[in-house]
Amino acid sequence: MKFDGTDFYAALIHELKNNLGVLSMTLERIPLLGEAEHDASVDSARLLCQNVVDRLHQALLIYKAANQTIHPVLDAYSPHDLVQEIAAGAKALAHGRLHVETSIAGDTPVLWFFDRDLVEMALVNAIHNALAHARSTIRIEAEMDADCLALRVRDDSPGYPEHVLESVAEGRSYAATGTGLGLQFARLIAQSHDNRGRQGELRLGNDPGAVFSLLLP
Repeated sequence: MKFDGTDFYAALIHELKNNLGVLSMTLERIPLLGEAEHDASVDSARLLCQNVVDRLHQALLIYKAANQTIHPVLDAYSPHDLVQEIAAGAKALAHGRLHVETSIAGDTPVLWFFDRDLVEMALVNAIHNALAHARSTIRIEAEMDADCLALRVRDDSPGYPEHVLESVAEGRSYAATGTGLGLQFARLIAQSHDNRGRQGELRLGNDPGAVFSLLLP
């Protein structure tokens, strides 16, 4: 029997992800006591654990994408509901440290075809980044942009570093750690959505804080 190292590492990532998921649920059961030092430590542990779970999930999907094309499972979903659910999750993770708000433009369609699980994972990754860097506010938005559904996460952080913006604009690879891994994952998800030859797109900007945009044709 030939040992397949790549499959072994994929299985190991999957197992670690599941174990950390259990740890994350355990941390969620630790009550806050109204003591600043204790509560801040619990919140940090929860956020860090969830970040690691998400990174492992992304690493597993990126590994699979390197060996085969990602095929999104497209169906009709409500962008309105997605934005509200992402916002609810962000509020739960923020634990009152940040203000989380939503903005849904009038031209946002009632339904749009996309892979909800993949798109949600990309947006949640952007939320985690915003939670780590925002000063006070995170806003989740939906609107139409050049015949695409644009889903955005804005914050009032100092914004993305210039080298990250340049990497996205030029379509170059990102560092396979931290924010870079999450952006690579989001770009794969965007590009996997194709409508009559037009691919989805990941855009980043500073206005003046960080603006993460996922455009779905």
